[in-house]
Amino acid sequence: MPYEMNAQLNQQNLPSSPIKLLQQMELGQNLETAFDQLLPWLGQQLNCDRVFLYVRSPYQQLGRVPFCWIRQPDFPKIYDPDWKHEPPALPQHDPMFAAALNAQPSLFIEDVKTANSNVVNYEFERQNFSHRALIHAHLCIEKKLWGILQPCVFDHPRQWQRRDRQLIEQIVGWLALLTRAYVNRHAPQREAG
Repeated sequence: MPYEMNAQLNQQNLPSSPIKLLQQMELGQNLETAFDQLLPWLGQQLNCDRVFLYVRSPYQQLGRVPFCWIRQPDFPKIYDPDWKHEPPALPQHDPMFAAALNAQPSLFIEDVKTANSNVVNYEFERQNFSHRALIHAHLCIEKKLWGILQPCVFDHPRQWQRRDRQLIEQIVGWLALLTRAYVNRHAPQREAG
């Protein structure tokens, strides 16, 4: 079953709070099921058009996007179930990815078209993601990047409110731990030698 989700999710399946869901995940609930529940919940709480989770092995520079929720079926999906090596030049083309690799705080971009070019490469974002405003939440543990949570909106700028920032700050630590557990379970193992 692919881990793509859409807004037709049964409301009863949505968690009442991110902490409750993250605690369930920590207690051994199937991580895939929990991520499948968390992304739509975040999309609704943040009033976003798409939320995806990029997971990566910081030791192998391998990543994939196994989870993506979209509000409407015609919105572009970011979904790639295959583990792929990150291009070595990616941090030079994507300053937000470089910030994440350096374990800098999460970024709240109100408009990719007008953002500082030292923070956002507009052409890179337009070609690869199609969003107009986004949160680039860095899932780091001990200065190592395990994933990026990316809620976004299309077609218009978005001023991220204090409650949006607080919600992301509230879940990013727990989500980093759970993302690391997911990567450790699913990433291809390094070959000896």
